[in-house]
Amino acid sequence: MSSPDFIDLRSDTVTKPTEEMRVAMATAQVGDDVYGEDPTANRLQDRAAEVMGKEAALFVPSGTMGNQIAIRLHTRPGQEVITEASSHVYNYELAAMSALSGVMARPVAAADGILSWPQIESAIRARIYYVAQTGLIVLENTHNMAGGTVYTAEQTDAICEHAHAVGLPVHLDGARIFNAATSLGVDVATLSRHCDSVMFCLSKGLGAPVGSMLAGSRDFIERARSVRKLLGGGMRQVGVLAAAGLVALEKMPRRLEEDHENAALLARLLQRIPVLDVDPGRVRTNVVIVGLARSGLASSRLATMLRTEGVLVGIVDDLTIRLLTHLDVARNQIEQAADVFRRVLRPAV
Repeated sequence: MSSPDFIDLRSDTVTKPTEEMRVAMATAQVGDDVYGEDPTANRLQDRAAEVMGKEAALFVPSGTMGNQIAIRLHTRPGQEVITEASSHVYNYELAAMSALSGVMARPVAAADGILSWPQIESAIRARIYYVAQTGLIVLENTHNMAGGTVYTAEQTDAICEHAHAVGLPVHLDGARIFNAATSLGVDVATLSRHCDSVMFCLSKGLGAPVGSMLAGSRDFIERARSVRKLLGGGMRQVGVLAAAGLVALEKMPRRLEEDHENAALLARLLQRIPVLDVDPGRVRTNVVIVGLARSGLASSRLATMLRTEGVLVGIVDDLTIRLLTHLDVARNQIEQAADVFRRVLRPAV
């Protein structure tokens, strides 16, 4: 378990709500959201749609639910969904697209997790009656397991243009799209302008305690509301949570650059430890991927050693760990964490 005494680099999902969020939650106006009567949830949804440049938006409990609602609405059973091989929807959503929508992922490996249209085009199924047809393309920006890499607006636009020309919709898993926008110096609407739907998280870098947003056309969101209810996402007086989401949406994007700077600093400090494989040049946002092959330690063993010294890290596989910076990790704690790495790895150097 995390505690105030730990430097928690496992994920940006571990952030605690700010004092402003807590006050907003305590004083939120609420109503029954299943009836569409929660004023705070409605305000959040309207504002999210405006920020994302879409007609409408829907508050959902999690990013996974947002992605799976979109997949269900864009596809029909028996189809395939093209996505990058290390994407969240393929690896970390419990095969939900198969369980809930009757579709199968068609993973395509891409350098740095960033797909190009030629790669996608080669994976689109021929229109032959005896093979599963391609129903949807899912992109992820930033790409979590590729180290927080980003799609530029031009890259996403090109994919959407070609996809739409062959009759395929594009869903954007934008869990950390505000990090991508900060890295590129553009607004989030520019990064999702031609996507048919987009999901983004309030509970990661933006610091809200719970929730994500799904945005798209008005008709799409009306249908999404029904699927949300089907999946158990009708949350009644949800304005208590939406109030924190509004603070997150309005106030927190402007501070993401600090997280990016801290991630870059962490990567530079860890690169100085000879047995670690870290490339600061690949750190674009708040994610740092660290290889351990030369350390002689498995990820689980190093994680245990670091935990004993007050640092928590995420495990990707036996030889890879992941570190994420966020609003609850200050610059001096980044330096402290790097010192702990040096100390526990000293026998391996």
